[in-house]
Amino acid sequence: MTNFSLQRCGKSLAILAFFLAGCSSDTPPETSPPAMTPAEAIVTVNKVADGYYAHVMSTTPETAYFSGIELHRHDGLQNNTLAAGAANDAAIDAMLAELRTVDSDALLGDPAWITHAYLMEELEGNVEVRICRTEVWNVNQMGGWHSGYVQIAQLQPVGTPELREQSLARWSKFENYINNEMGNLGEGLKLGYSAPKTVVQRVVDQVDGVVALETELSPFYSPAARDDDEEFRAATRAIVEDQIVPALTRYREFLAGPYMERAREELAITANPNGRECYDASLRRYTTLRRSAEDVFELGKQTVEANKASVIRLGKAAYELTDFNEILQRAKTDPTDRFVDEDELLAFSREMVERAEVEMPNWVSTMPEQPVVVVPFEEHEEGTGRSAHYRPGTDERPGEYRIPLHKPEDQSRGNAESTAFHEAWPGHHLQVAFAKSIEGLHPVTEIIWFSGPGEGWARYSEALAEEMGLYTTTTGPIKRRAWPARGMVADPGIHLFGWTREEAIEFMMEAGRFPDSMGDQMVDRIAILPGQLTAYDSGGLEILALRRQAEEALGDDFDIREFHNRILENGTIPLPALRAHVERWINEQTNK
Repeated sequence: MTNFSLQRCGKSLAILAFFLAGCSSDTPPETSPPAMTPAEAIVTVNKVADGYYAHVMSTTPETAYFSGIELHRHDGLQNNTLAAGAANDAAIDAMLAELRTVDSDALLGDPAWITHAYLMEELEGNVEVRICRTEVWNVNQMGGWHSGYVQIAQLQPVGTPELREQSLARWSKFENYINNEMGNLGEGLKLGYSAPKTVVQRVVDQVDGVVALETELSPFYSPAARDDDEEFRAATRAIVEDQIVPALTRYREFLAGPYMERAREELAITANPNGRECYDASLRRYTTLRRSAEDVFELGKQTVEANKASVIRLGKAAYELTDFNEILQRAKTDPTDRFVDEDELLAFSREMVERAEVEMPNWVSTMPEQPVVVVPFEEHEEGTGRSAHYRPGTDERPGEYRIPLHKPEDQSRGNAESTAFHEAWPGHHLQVAFAKSIEGLHPVTEIIWFSGPGEGWARYSEALAEEMGLYTTTTGPIKRRAWPARGMVADPGIHLFGWTREEAIEFMMEAGRFPDSMGDQMVDRIAILPGQLTAYDSGGLEILALRRQAEEALGDDFDIREFHNRILENGTIPLPALRAHVERWINEQTNK
């Protein structure tokens, strides 16, 4: 699931306060302030949460569209100047300082404990990752701002005079946003920061796809296309043709020209200043775990080897083969594993989602009411390196599992199954819709997303789908088992251990999970999102470990539906807090 975020990572501010008090026979020593009562702690946490929620909604209102939140106004646009980023950092620092006055143990039994866990991870991670200076090399083919705003334009509400006015106000600001991005990138080049050349080319190609569209087909004309007011249509057309498209064209020419000339050849984040520190911070940011890159790398290798043994067991039963590579080659060349055309791929994916939804009540005791639909990529998105992904819904619209139909003859039926289960049921859609249906969670939990627990649940769901009997192909379970944890190896391999593009592609493509044509895309994904590909299995392994712990402790009293409820009921809560939550549940069940 891609998580488009417009929040900036500005300059790191290390603020240390030292209180030195002298003692004498005439002056009693100072004492620590009294600990907060639980009521005071709850009030403090909710105050910080209210402040953070309001801060995000005012500074980056675009976040709402990707969190399924309804806004009162739809004319806001993030201030993406470096000065605004520094002001945001100062606000975050102040909120974190106040949050650190709270002892989380004082919150046990109250929803504020969940809120505190979210906020501590979010704010601390925000501070740590500033070392990356992402705002000055913000060129990202995996859901960067240029594609994020395409989605926002398509979600922009219209239909009333007030909403039309708000739409025009928002998109009139977009040209300035684009100009700021070019300025930020220029500053990054001066400081030695850049994105890899291969990533830059992918973004150039994506922007080309948008600016080449006729005005009526442009996603930025979408608000007018959905409204019947002729004056509004004319005004929107003028903004698109006279402001947005020229600005995007200048941005594209800047990327393809002067920026490309100075962009780094290296894939590794260590080619940027403070690269190792950035990787460590990003790893924690994505996984929510304080686990070293070296430990992630080793755990990944061990898991890959265990998965290979599992694949061999399946391959022996399916193909009477015992060599891992031969099994994967047979699966990759299986003539029954390919699609004839785009219509067959789309229909197959929709069937998988429908079958999973029917089975789902046997695996969770609370089913969310929000539906999910399978939506193909738009034409300008196809073949640009974007992956299938989930877009949360609202009370007014369903969640969307969005899939590419590019080169259907190269896509695997087995992989299509795994991906559908990952993104829809029982994966991201269940996870997000379930959390939104829970009463009592602070709204701040809807705007914070952690990949470790979020993608971890989706990875766990791919395996859960086997237990649910959802796979209809021979190749699905084989390819599913061959892939997990390879991201835990290839990601640090590229960024820290000197892996070449070819080495990473060979290692990842060995699993047969993706068509060979995706090898380059996967490498560039790792290059621009350091640490992100480790989150899936870091989280998935943690959830599986908690399940095994619960099964062992509870024996015949273990209820898989209740276990899944415990995993899902707090959204994408950080993994250490998730462990504490599940272990308390295990103890409660044991002591009944």
